[in-house]
Formats: sequence, C-alpha cells, structure tokens
Amino acid sequence: MKRVTLFIIVIMLTVRALAQAEPANYVTALTKFKQFYNNNQVDSIFSMFSPEMKSALPLSNFKPTTEQLKAQYGELQKTEFVKYGESLAVYKATFKNSIFLLNVSLNAQNKLTGLLLSPYQETAVAKQNVDPSVTESPVLVKTLSGQVSGTLAMPNNAVNKIPVVLIIGDAGPTDRDGNNEKTGVTANTYKLLANELAKNGIASVRYDKRNVGQSVSSTKESQLRLDDYSDDAFVLIGVLAADPRFSKVVLFGHGEGALVAMLAITDTPVKGYIEAECYSDQAEKVLQNQMKSKPKYQQDEFKTILDTLRKGKTYDNVDPSLYYIARPSIQPFLMSWCRLSPIKGIKGLKVPALLIQGTTDLVVTTDNGEKFKKAKSDAQLLVIKGMNHILKDAPADEDKNTDTYTKPELPLSAGLVPGIVDFINKLK
Repeated sequence: MKRVTLFIIVIMLTVRALAQAEPANYVTALTKFKQFYNNNQVDSIFSMFSPEMKSALPLSNFKPTTEQLKAQYGELQKTEFVKYGESLAVYKATFKNSIFLLNVSLNAQNKLTGLLLSPYQETAVAKQNVDPSVTESPVLVKTLSGQVSGTLAMPNNAVNKIPVVLIIGDAGPTDRDGNNEKTGVTANTYKLLANELAKNGIASVRYDKRNVGQSVSSTKESQLRLDDYSDDAFVLIGVLAADPRFSKVVLFGHGEGALVAMLAITDTPVKGYIEAECYSDQAEKVLQNQMKSKPKYQQDEFKTILDTLRKGKTYDNVDPSLYYIARPSIQPFLMSWCRLSPIKGIKGLKVPALLIQGTTDLVVTTDNGEKFKKAKSDAQLLVIKGMNHILKDAPADEDKNTDTYTKPELPLSAGLVPGIVDFINKLK
C-alpha cells in the first residue's frame, strides 16, 4: 500500500470567542488575499506565508489545491468579520458557489501562519461549542493529492494527556459529521459521538472524506481506490500520535470506515480498534445480495460485470439502471474493495478490538458481528438492542427505521458511548 507524504503536519486552531474588534493588520492581509485569489495570483498569496508555512506547504502543492478550490467555489465575493481572539480572525467568506468560515492567523511580522476554510451555518459561531464543556477546532492536513479537513473535539477540563479517537466514516460521500447529501442522511452521528466522547474525557478527530465537504483531492472517481482512504487515515494517525496532548490513538470505523481502519492500522502506534456495523463478507457477496431484489436482467448483467472485474478488467457497456452501483468510473474502486477480506483483516489485527452491532440495523445484520467475533476470539462484542445502522435507537419497521436517518436531534443509542468509553479506558 502506498503512503502519502505529509507536507504540512497539522493546523489545529482553537477558536475562542473574545469581544475584540477586527485588527487593522488583518484587514490589510484579507484585502490582499481576496485580490490575489480572485486574480489567480497564487504566487502572491504564497508570498504572504511565513517561512514555516512555506516550508510546510510548498508552492508546488499549494498552487494546484488553490486552483482546484477556485474552480469549484468561484470568486471570493465578500468577507464579513465575525470575531478575533488569540491571533486568529474568523470571517464569513461568501464565494460565488458557497459560503464558508475563513480562519486567518498572522504572526508578529504579519505573515500568514494559518489559512483555513470550514463549514458555515447561520449559527455556526454560536454552535461551535454545543456543549460548554467541549471545544471544537478545525484540523487541516495536506497530502500529495490535496488536503484532508476535519474537526478536533476536546474536553475543556483536560489537564494531562488524554486518549484521542480517529472517527473514520462510512461508504459514499460521507462528511465529518456522518451526513451524506447523496443518500439524504442528516443524522449528525459522528458529531454526536465526538461530543459525547469529549464529555467523557476523550478527544476525537472526525473528517470529511476525499472530495467531500472541505477535503479536496486531485484524485478523480476513476482513480479512487479503498487504499486511498486508508492513506488519508494513516496520515491522520501519524499526526495524532505525534501530538503531545494525547496518550493513545484509537480508531473508530463505521461501516466501510472499519475496513479503511483495518488497512490503515498497519505499522502505526494505534492502541485500539473499534468496528461498528461493518460487513464481514467480502464485497462481491455483499453486492450480489444487494442485487437480489432487482429484476433478473439487472442481476445477470451485474454478474457479468463482477466476472469481468474479477479478471482485473472494467466493463464499459453498463446499463444506465446500474450506474448507481457499477458505472465504469467506479469499477476500479469496486475491484479494490472486492479484494479485501474483512475476516482476514480482523484476524490480522494485533491490537485489542471492540466489535459493535445493533439488533435493528437493516443494512448490516447481527450475524456480521458474530462472524467477526469468531474470527478474533479475544475481541469484545457489544450487541446493542434496538440500535440501527446510524447508531441510534430505531424499530425494526423499515420506514420508521430509516426515518431516523434525517433526525439529527435524536441521541445516540444509550449503550453505545458507555461501551466505547469503557473499552478505551481499559487500553494500555
């Protein structure tokens, strides 16, 4: 598996609300940044960097990422000052195609030491700390293919080193909070988990997958492999392991994220592995099962596609009705997924493992957790009655179960966080 070189170790900026006016030097810096950005003068923006930032983020990497951002979001139309504190100014940045929070940090020489876009909501500033005992701050990690953007959730009362959990998301375009625009999931599962862990003295980092939210990459869909997701996780593991605030790194993988974690954990200082609602069968069998309810002609063509992929080739003449699952551009990813054996992966883990399975998960049934437990007998199996795939209480009725997918206000299942906290606290 290839590993992506880390160019910028990490930018973690804690935003604290202080009632201060916008400093004049930030006005000047932001005016220049807007002018250079809109005129495609990336070199001029780079000239505003501090020596440390230039070293961490070379022009050869900064330029293509910035150009990609410009192509995706368009010109920066206006910026509105939100607040300033501890050498960090926060602005509402309105681009042609989207709105973000723009975080800017300057050193004593008025050179940029931090420059980060994060999601914006009308109440984003007020909601940054939903719970007063928890502080959230942005995380930005540069990779060869772009940048991974996420959120660090920290308990405010942390004195000594504390554990940190890297939350790795499920399949599809899943963002850091566990939401998926394509499938309509708006449950905020990972945001809720991060908040609950922090209230129990455990930090966490959750992040947008490649080309989702604020994570951008030059990797096109036709180039994407499961290993690419594990490369991103691998880089983040290294960042967290090197952070002196943290005593141990634990991986939490949800659905497909558990497979990503299996790949990423190799040769890392991770102390524990948590799998939640993951298929134990290989992808080929999972995909075939998903097709059983489809018309026979679709099943037959899909079988032909799988036979072709098994030979290491792609199948181009795909019926439009199968594009959602087997379009030509996604077939290389399917091949990389099908080659992975979850059972072999769990057997090969050298760290303690917690296996989490809900009894009303209509996507991944309870026998999957049992198969993982059989493969790794020393793993702890936590079966939570009435918990569904998004880790919330739900009935077995399909309509009522999927109803929870669009209700972010619903809490996580009661037995989930205590089980995770107990597992983490017992890790050496």
